[in-house]
Amino acid sequence: MIKQTKPHVLIVDDDQQIRTMLARFLGEHGMRVTQASEGISMFKVMETGRFDVIVLDVMMPGEDGFTLCRKLRAESAIPLILLTARNSETDRIVGLELGADDYVTKPFNPRELLARIRALLRRANAQPQAVQRLASATYQFAGWTLDTSRRSLLSPQGVLTDLTTGEFDLLVAFVEHPQRVLNRDQLLDLARGRVSLAFDRSIDVQVSRLRRKIETDPNAPALIKTVRNGGYFFTALVISAGQVALP
Repeated sequence: MIKQTKPHVLIVDDDQQIRTMLARFLGEHGMRVTQASEGISMFKVMETGRFDVIVLDVMMPGEDGFTLCRKLRAESAIPLILLTARNSETDRIVGLELGADDYVTKPFNPRELLARIRALLRRANAQPQAVQRLASATYQFAGWTLDTSRRSLLSPQGVLTDLTTGEFDLLVAFVEHPQRVLNRDQLLDLARGRVSLAFDRSIDVQVSRLRRKIETDPNAPALIKTVRNGGYFFTALVISAGQVALP
């Protein structure tokens, strides 16, 4: 029998009362929790443990959650939820642009946070199955090479380009459906409906981030075109190799 491992959640918040409450609540619902009060301790515990989800407060002394989110995304694709009292659309978009997967505002219901954590875990656990269905498919477009089994993207110069999970899922949706208009709802479905894409305009945010990584000029995109009142159109000719359809 395979032993089921409890999901490991890292809570980063300078409010000890919130950390303690969440640790107890998540622990009662089958999760293992580690706590950190700020960025320095967060990175220290990350050196010694593996985490499935990070819940990161935005408004902390020293380096705030936005700064820490940017640093995390430079080296990790761990699912990340921002937890904050800020509730403006601009702040939500900034968080998503920096690579957060979801955004929960204070005051919040712990059950809502639990549901969002579970949703992220389901998405993360579903990814190996999606890769298996592709059976090591490799896609080439405009000099780029996307390997779905290795989850890697090589530039035309052979340089490995880092993608967040959301960016990777979105690019896969585009290369699997090239040269056709995809509206936002279709992209949500094709990108496996990630929680991070649930906000208004968040598809646009993800597309903007992806453009900055694969377009020669993100301000005048040639690969991902915007179709007014329609969605997006991936212009490149895509060549796939090694794809095997599994039942």
